[in-house]
Amino acid sequence: MRAAAEAARGFMPPDEGLALHDAALASAGGPLLEVGSYCGKSAIYLGAAARSLGTVLFAVDHHRGSEENQAGWEHHEPDLVDPAVGKMDTLPVFRRTIHDAGLEGTVVAIVADAPTLGRHWTTPLGFLFIDGGHGPEPAHRDYETWVPHVVVGGTLTIHDVFPDPADGGRPPFEIYRRALESAAFEEVSATGSLRVLRRVAPGI
Repeated sequence: MRAAAEAARGFMPPDEGLALHDAALASAGGPLLEVGSYCGKSAIYLGAAARSLGTVLFAVDHHRGSEENQAGWEHHEPDLVDPAVGKMDTLPVFRRTIHDAGLEGTVVAIVADAPTLGRHWTTPLGFLFIDGGHGPEPAHRDYETWVPHVVVGGTLTIHDVFPDPADGGRPPFEIYRRALESAAFEEVSATGSLRVLRRVAPGI
C-alpha cells in the first residue's frame, strides 16, 4: 500500500498519508468518503483502510481539477489536460492508479460535482475526508454539504490546514475551526497539514 501510494501522483506527503490511513482504520465503521480524489493518492491510503475494515471508500471528484490545478496556477499539470475539450481530466489516471493498487473492488469512484451529489446523499458516514477545492466557496460548501452525514463517533479529516497564513490558503483552516467551534467535534491528532477530528455530538 505505502509504495503504491507514494508512487501515485498527488500532493500528500507520506507522513500525512499514513496518518490518514490510521485515522480511517480507527473510524466508527460504515463507509468512508473522500471529497477530492485527483489522481488517487489519498484513495490508496483510504482504500487500504476500507478493505481492512470490510467496507468501501466512495471517492467523489468531478475530475476536472480544482481551481489550483487550472492553467496559470501553482499546481497545474499540463499533461492532465484533455486536448479534445481543453479541460483537466484526471479520471483516466485515477482509474489506473486504483487498478494498479488492486483496490478496484473497494474504491467506488463517483464522478460528480460534490454539491450536486450531496443534495441527494442519504448514507451515514463513519469517516469523511475533505480535500476538494480550497477556495472559500468550495471549501465551506463541502463542509456544509458533507459534515452532517458523519455519525456520532465518526471521523472528520481535513487536509491542507495551515494555522499560519504564510504557509497556505485559509479556507481549509476556516472549516477546521468551524468544526471545533461547533462543539460537535474534538481534535484527535494533527500531522503536518492533516487534522483528524471525532464527532462527539449531533449538529454541524
